[in-house]
Amino acid sequence: TLELPNKESNQTPANVRHRKHRRGGRSSQGHGSGRCSGRESLDKALASFLNWQQSAEERAEAPSPSVYLSKRGNSIRQHQGTLQEGFVQYAANKYHVTDNPEGIINLGTSENKLCYDLLHARLTRPDMLYVEPSLLQYSDWTGRTFLREEVAKFLTHYCGSPKTLNADNVVVMNGCGSLFSCVAAVICDPKDAILIPTPFYGVITDDVDLYSDVKLFHVHLDCEVTIKDYRAFHLTVEKLEEGLTKAKQEVAVILMNPHNPLAEIYTPEEMIAFLEFAKRNDLHAIVDELYMLTVFDESVTFHSVLSLDSLPDPLRTHVMWGLSKDFAMSGIRAGTLYTENRELVEALAQLGCFHGIPGTVQHQVAQLLQDRAWIDNEFLPENRRRLKAAHSFLTGELRSMGIPFLDRPAALFVWADLREYLQESSFQEELNLWRCFLRHNVLLSCGQAFSCSTPGWFRIVFADQHLHLGGLSQHLYLLFILCKLYLFSV
Repeated sequence: TLELPNKESNQTPANVRHRKHRRGGRSSQGHGSGRCSGRESLDKALASFLNWQQSAEERAEAPSPSVYLSKRGNSIRQHQGTLQEGFVQYAANKYHVTDNPEGIINLGTSENKLCYDLLHARLTRPDMLYVEPSLLQYSDWTGRTFLREEVAKFLTHYCGSPKTLNADNVVVMNGCGSLFSCVAAVICDPKDAILIPTPFYGVITDDVDLYSDVKLFHVHLDCEVTIKDYRAFHLTVEKLEEGLTKAKQEVAVILMNPHNPLAEIYTPEEMIAFLEFAKRNDLHAIVDELYMLTVFDESVTFHSVLSLDSLPDPLRTHVMWGLSKDFAMSGIRAGTLYTENRELVEALAQLGCFHGIPGTVQHQVAQLLQDRAWIDNEFLPENRRRLKAAHSFLTGELRSMGIPFLDRPAALFVWADLREYLQESSFQEELNLWRCFLRHNVLLSCGQAFSCSTPGWFRIVFADQHLHLGGLSQHLYLLFILCKLYLFSV
């Protein structure tokens, strides 16, 4: 459901607020006013905000073309979306409680920073510190046999597969971005299109385009709840069919479950319907299940497509998973693909030499995946507990500020509706708001980075340390107040 402000709140509907903004009217700011630390702090922050406004629309110019690069090289060099732009600024000015307390707090990058202590304890055990000659030598570019065997066992167990999965159907590369890139290269020709519902994790656009010149065709999902669409951003087979009729040279569809950025969990019935749609239209189905273990409500169960008794089209169904999200190890760079298509595996093997993982890291990953006692008794229960607490904290703050959001018990983020804070419904205004937050050292991810069709939606990551989130509450509230003051001043 779309979580809305409490009915007893003084909040007025978004469409009414937009009309008031344009007419210079006022609406209540009564709730949560106790969070502001006095008029002096507000005046100081407002002055800073207005100074920023003078240069809010200034954009960093793209570098001029280099004579040393090809047209393609220049295009790649000059390419930078908001996700990359924000991360570059964050990397140069990271928040640290003692070393850099004025740095940027990163609630835009989907990383789990809640479980370093658990990972440090496990990754420094003696079984992780192992080297033998074979780990320092070349090997199978789809991944070393011992790792692919452990991945197959792991997916069989945690995906609930009714049959034992085959290690020969596993491909391991340095992250799922590499897998997206390589799969696109071997199932598509240049200018072919892959169908994808929006919003979606925007970097996939680069994954399939920069090397292979494969395009994504967007199937836009509506943020408004209607009689026909009882869920915001509701994906249906009918919408996929409609998108397919408009697309050209389409060869695949990308499905994410749990979803990024919506955190939506699709039912087995829905996923079967999507896979049957792909089969009817001879489309490859690339199924991204990166957050399959990051579900923190005991009453909700995630069902992998690998748990189905049979896939509608097993030779065109390819399932991705990795350690970045479920094991909070985005820096390890280990992604896996499971497919029964042997020709696809053989083609990916030809590209594997560009996307391999060091032998010693493969050993560590294999040791981690086979340690069921640690996974089931230590890591997963505590990780879910911490995620649930962090999610409750952030959603509680959003409710207190009267900000609508999608309430979903999965992934590392909340999809929040900040349309109230736009002067007008435009992506330029959304970008201005995103830059406002970044200027005040809070990195969020704006909807246009996910190709959302409606301006004003933001992804807010909650899987940060409680110290950061606790100090962020007043900071965020102050920024929202500043945005309101700016809206009523125009």
